[in-house]
Amino acid sequence: MACASCSTKDGQPKGCKNNGTCGTDSCNKLTVFDWLANMSLPNGEKPFNWVEVRYKNGRKEYYNNTENLTLSIGDIVATQAKAGHDIGMVTLTGELVRVQMKRKNISDNEEEALKIYRKASQKDIDIWSSARDKEEPMKVRARQFAIDLNLQMKISDIEFQGDASKATFYYTAEERVDFRELIKVFAREFRTRIEMKQVGFRQEASRLGGIGSCGRELCCSTWLTDFRSVSTSAARYQQLSLNPQKLAGQCGKLKCCLNYELDTYLDALKSFPKTDTKIYTEKGSAVCQKTDIFKGHMWYAYEGEWNHWHKITTSQANEIIELNKKNKKIASLEEYASELSELVEDAKAEFENVVGQDSLTRFDSPKPQNKRKNNKRRNNKNNKSNRNNRNKRKPQNNKNAAK
Repeated sequence: MACASCSTKDGQPKGCKNNGTCGTDSCNKLTVFDWLANMSLPNGEKPFNWVEVRYKNGRKEYYNNTENLTLSIGDIVATQAKAGHDIGMVTLTGELVRVQMKRKNISDNEEEALKIYRKASQKDIDIWSSARDKEEPMKVRARQFAIDLNLQMKISDIEFQGDASKATFYYTAEERVDFRELIKVFAREFRTRIEMKQVGFRQEASRLGGIGSCGRELCCSTWLTDFRSVSTSAARYQQLSLNPQKLAGQCGKLKCCLNYELDTYLDALKSFPKTDTKIYTEKGSAVCQKTDIFKGHMWYAYEGEWNHWHKITTSQANEIIELNKKNKKIASLEEYASELSELVEDAKAEFENVVGQDSLTRFDSPKPQNKRKNNKRRNNKNNKSNRNNRNKRKPQNNKNAAK
């Protein structure tokens, strides 16, 4: 969703050029649409005095507006921090903030709540923007310091506090890292208070963002907030090939989208018999080799005849298994497979080419003929024919010489 200033005009995108500080907060990460903005409160009802403030890379906090400031979405405010103050942007006000706090299990106790000091002045904004400009060159130097100390960690991002009094270094690591010496180097080089915060690989991807293999922005950086565990069993249930290069996302972990359709697959598999259940016939016992969840088909092969598969439906497989439980056997799987093939032939539909597209490559330019190859072929044919003629003449000359 984009605001009016980012819309297209005459087929060309205009773009607000605010670089992540959109005034309407409609094209930022994890944006919430305020669908209660145009609704008025009942008589005597006080508005909810909390606001949602967004910081770098979608980090959001909730503050109590004790000064009763008139705030709207897009206002830059100075907020309370553990030491000093921070600068952020208001992304949500009103009753919808109450819903968001309840969903995230955040208490609205005014005694423990952080406060909003004031609307940011131009001096506050200048200090904040100059601190933001230092983050990228600092990140390059910080990574080099970590490499020099042989620390097995990756510094993924740096975030300055709004008053430029503290810098938070976000890093990822496989194991526990002793970075006490690294903090001393950072404090000596950067001349500011240092805070190290370890994040997971999924949180790192959500902070940095990117484009997934589907061609869209990463789910974790746009709308996904709860990172549920993803296991390889989710891929097995969906009959996906266990290829780590295809199943892994940019964070190096299994893709979160593997869980999206898992419940639907599990519901569909309830009608399927277990794949390790054998089918007993008079011809012999058969073992399941393959299943098709979408069409509801299963392939069985007799023991000893693994190259010959017989396709039946799930209802037929369940029927045969029920007969086996009653100590009854069917004659063979070929009877059920032939019934299924007859049904498929009857259900075949004949499609006609109504579009008139005779060939998919009709617009491709024809390949240029290689004249050199054709000339070589002609010369080779002429040489062969000349040799044959010479060979035919030689025996006649020998006969004349003998006479």
